[in-house]
Formats: sequence, C-alpha cells, structure tokens
Amino acid sequence: MNPALADRVRAELDFFRIDDLLSEEERAIRDEVRAWAAERLQPIVAEHWEAGTFPKELSPEFGEMGLLGPTIPEAYGGLGMNSVQYGLICQEIERVDSGIRSFMSVQGALVMYPIFTFGSEEQKQHWLPQLASGKKIGAFGLTEPDFGSNPGGMRARARKSGDEWILDGQKMWITNGTQADVSIFWAKDEEGVMQAFLVEADRKGFSAPETKHKWSLRCSVTSEIICDKVRVPESNRLPNTQDLKSALMCLTQARYGIAWGALGAAQDCFQEALSYTLQREIHGGPLARFQITQTKLADMATEITKAQLLVLRLGRMKDEGTMKPQMVSMAKRNNVYMALQISRECRTLLGANGITLEYRAGRHMCNLETVLTYEGTHEVHGLILGQALTGIAAYGG
Repeated sequence: MNPALADRVRAELDFFRIDDLLSEEERAIRDEVRAWAAERLQPIVAEHWEAGTFPKELSPEFGEMGLLGPTIPEAYGGLGMNSVQYGLICQEIERVDSGIRSFMSVQGALVMYPIFTFGSEEQKQHWLPQLASGKKIGAFGLTEPDFGSNPGGMRARARKSGDEWILDGQKMWITNGTQADVSIFWAKDEEGVMQAFLVEADRKGFSAPETKHKWSLRCSVTSEIICDKVRVPESNRLPNTQDLKSALMCLTQARYGIAWGALGAAQDCFQEALSYTLQREIHGGPLARFQITQTKLADMATEITKAQLLVLRLGRMKDEGTMKPQMVSMAKRNNVYMALQISRECRTLLGANGITLEYRAGRHMCNLETVLTYEGTHEVHGLILGQALTGIAAYGG
C-alpha cells in the first residue's frame, strides 16, 4: 500500500478525533501494544487459527508487556493502569484475534480480579505475581452444561470435611481450562451459598478435557472442568465472596474488556475492507468508487465511531466509580453485535477472497459468533437492559 493510501486508511479509524480525548499515557500504551501485536501475533495467528491451537509460548511475553491483569496494583505484579488503558489493550489484542484476547481477559478479569477482590492476602501474594508474569495460567469455572445464562442454578457442590472442602461438579465452555495451572471453581456449599475455590490442576480428581472441533475462537483453548471429589484446604477458598453477587462482579469485569475488544475486531475488518476496495480494480477503476461500496463504508465507519465513544465514556465512569453493570451490558451488547455485522459486511466487500485466511474478516466473523454468546448472550443483555429501563425482570418462566 502506498504511504498516502495508508494514511487515509488509518485516519478513517478515528473519524471523530477520539485520540484527542485520550491522555498521552493512554495513547502510548495503545500504540505499544498495537506494534507488539503486529510483530508477534499477526504473523502467526492464521496458522494457529487453522490448526486450532493457542500460542502458549508467548504467554511470558504477555507478562513482560504487562498485559495480564494490568489494572492490578504494582505490589501484586500488575501495573496499576486505569480502565481506559486496559480497554485499549483489549482493543489492540482483539484487533488481531478474539480468542487470543479471551486468553488475556480470562487471566486478568476472571482469575486475577477475583483473587485480588475476594482473596486473602496470602492468596494474593502467592498467585497474582505468577499470573501477571504469565508463568502461571488461570481459568474461571462458573458455566455449567445446563446453566449458562442462569448461573444461580448451578449443580456443583462444596462439602466441608474437617479443614478441607470436597468439590464435585462439571463446568463447560471454560477458556484456558486445559492449560491452566489453577482454576477458580464455583460451587454451592451445604447451605446453598455460592463459594469460590482455587483448585490446582494437579489435585486428585481434577480434570480439564479440551473441547475440540470448534469453528470459532480456534486460537483459544476451551475446556470442560471436572471435579470428582476433589479435596482442597480451607486456605484455597476465596474468603470474601458474597454468593452469586461476587461471580457477577467478575463477569462485569470481563464484559467491560469485551466491549473494547470487539471494537478492535471491527476496526481491523473495516481497515482491511477499506484498503482492499481502494486497490481492487473492477470495470476500469477501484471498487471503492461505487455508490454501494461507499455507503457500506460510511455505515460501518459511523457504527465504529459510536462504539468508540460508548466505551470511552464507560471507561471514564469505571474509573470514577459511577459505572453500573447495566451500562456494561449495553456496551457489550452493542459493540459485539456491531462488530459481527461489520465483519459480515466486510467479508462481502472482499468477495471470494474473504473466505480465505489470507484475509482477516472471515476469521473475525467466525470468532465474533462466540463473542456474541459468551459472557452473557445478546438476548440476555437485552433483558438486563429491559429490567433497568422498566423495573420489571423478565427472566424465567
């Protein structure tokens, strides 16, 4: 691509000059992560996606870059970044691939966050630095085969036995499960209260078979987690959880990152389609000169701009302490659906080329089908918003 064309493509990704609303530090971390992802992730992602493998060898580099739990305080191995910086990191990693961003999000938002928020000081000191460095990998075991959108119905059980807990249950669709060194396993105690436990992968009765034959998030390890009379000491229980509320707090953290990440996938699809249509010659000129092409590009640029403003405001409110979970639901629901529609539209602009892994939109499109479903489906987030607007819960029968 010639330099003038490259400048035009980059400019169209920031139509409303949102860069001006970011601090120098926020722009710096975004640009640093973008450059690293372009150098280290982009060249290998298509090969890993086709093979259905995660580039685990890069986990320590994620740690060295400070991408694992970056909002965690420095005392525990994090960088103490603000929420917008974290969001921009998610955006840049998912600009490459949703599955790789899922690895990072689970490590930070669903493993390190609950340990930091609900764990003992001993648990924080032991686990957080190792997870932040990428030397240890974590998983979050909440979803069950029959209880995805209704985590309160879980069947996993925790029974007290002296100074130990005995854990029984099965979890499904768990990111990182097979490769995790430690999993946060959620189960109801004998009084029906939901508790969270740190379960090391080498404990007797623990297994995490990998889910195969996926056509989405193929760069992400997805697993079951099975606890069959697994014994853990009381010191492995996160002592400060408050039933289902605590699990939902973890999901809010993850959904926040997803809202930013999906934006990165949409931006990458748009950038690829804009570049392609400006260079693809058809009927004596570039594909971009046709009215249908231009209106498609205009619609996509508008939706991306709206999504950028949505998550930026959300991030500022998160740091101010004024963000509410239903706001995250709106951002996740809107931005993922927007990104999925844009990936489909961009695939059409690429023509037959769009179904090959030499181009990126088709891979993003497949990945985003999962992102639309996990961490709360599009429909469930609609119900969360409906309850916020009307005061009436529409869940259940």
